[in-house]
Amino acid sequence: MNIIDTPISGLIVFEPDVFSDNRGYFFESYNQNKYEQNGLNKKFVQDNISKSVYGTTRGLHYQVGEFAQGKLCQVLVGKVLDVALDIRFGSPTFGQYFSIELSEENKKQFWLPPGFAHGFSVLSDEAIFMYKCTASYSKKDERAILFSDNDLNIDWQVENPIVSDKDLVAQKFKEIEKDFIY
Repeated sequence: MNIIDTPISGLIVFEPDVFSDNRGYFFESYNQNKYEQNGLNKKFVQDNISKSVYGTTRGLHYQVGEFAQGKLCQVLVGKVLDVALDIRFGSPTFGQYFSIELSEENKKQFWLPPGFAHGFSVLSDEAIFMYKCTASYSKKDERAILFSDNDLNIDWQVENPIVSDKDLVAQKFKEIEKDFIY
């Protein structure tokens, strides 16, 4: 497994070892021992899968308190732009984001610890996106930041994004509370 550090502390990209031949391919999408050996010693309690069409933009989502989630993300079908926004007050990269293309072709996985808002946009005709979470979903602890906030200037790489009603009315970045301290 290849480990790629990012410019933002805490965010990690994993490239699994893929074994391909004329029949297709095989790779371990998760092996707890290998992830622990590479610094990801987390207990995952929930797996989520979403299917979306081109242009769908989800996020920027996060949870607070005891339900703050770390997420290990990957794409099973298609291609997305995955985005993590640093919302840890006092972090040298507070308010900065990192984006990476995740696809069924590159099989990369993206780790986001608690303290990051998360979103993605679908760049292929459709995508099946999967992520493992370190905490269960809690509606009362769920928060969202407006994906199109001009202060963030995120290029989602899609024209005419398809966005949920809930995400269209999310709060602006400058309005978030100090739920995460670096």
